[in-house]
Order: sequence, then C-alpha cells, then structure tokens
Amino acid sequence: MNTASHPIQDSFERAASRCGDLTPHVYQRLFELRPETQAMFRSKGSEFVKGSMLALTIEAILDFAGERRGHFRLIACEIASHDAYGTPRELFIAFFAVVRDTLRDLLDDEWTPEIAQAWDRLLADIDAFAAAPA
Repeated sequence: MNTASHPIQDSFERAASRCGDLTPHVYQRLFELRPETQAMFRSKGSEFVKGSMLALTIEAILDFAGERRGHFRLIACEIASHDAYGTPRELFIAFFAVVRDTLRDLLDDEWTPEIAQAWDRLLADIDAFAAAPA
C-alpha cells in the first residue's frame, strides 16, 4: 500500500497544515471528555510526556494503518504498560478516538467520507487488536 495516499496519513498531513502542534488540542479534548485523566498528567514535565505520548501514538497509528513494519506493536506494549499503571483498557483505546475527533474538528470541511471510513475501520481494528490475546 502506498501510505502517502492513505486517508489516515492524509488526515494528519491536512491537520498539520492547519495546526503546528496537535498536542494541546488532543489533550484539551481528552480532559473535557474524560476529566479524570487530567490528574494523570499533573507531575513536573507533563507537557513533554503528553507530546511524547502523542508522537508515539501517531507513529503507531500510521504504521497500523499502513505497512505494519513494527511500530504498531507499540500499541500492545503500551496496553500492558497502561494496565500496570491501572489505566482501564477502555480509556487507553478511547485515546485513539480522541485523536481522530481532534483531526476531524481541525479538518472541518476537508474531512472526507473516505477519511471518516478509514478512521472507523482503523479504530475497529485497533479495538480488535487490543482485545486479542498476547
């Protein structure tokens, strides 16, 4: 698959042309939808943690939606890690939808049915991947 023309990658590229940093937008949405998550990031250096977590998430999303060369495996590793922190699996998976919804809002009229369908498939696939035994 040519990932350069993949709707998931396209959504990130379009958003990047409108917004230099997705991090504050993603976390604002996360904290509005799931206020309990804000307490998870109250330590010193949390801005770096948020940016790093989002960057790794985006890298995993792009690999999972594309060629699956290995970065997508980070999803399984982070599920185990977040389980150890006591983060509910449902909350971990919900973060991917928060990313999608943030992109959708940023893209506004550039959010196409093709992009929407690709994201719907991706979120369903990530959910199934997360539910599969290790």
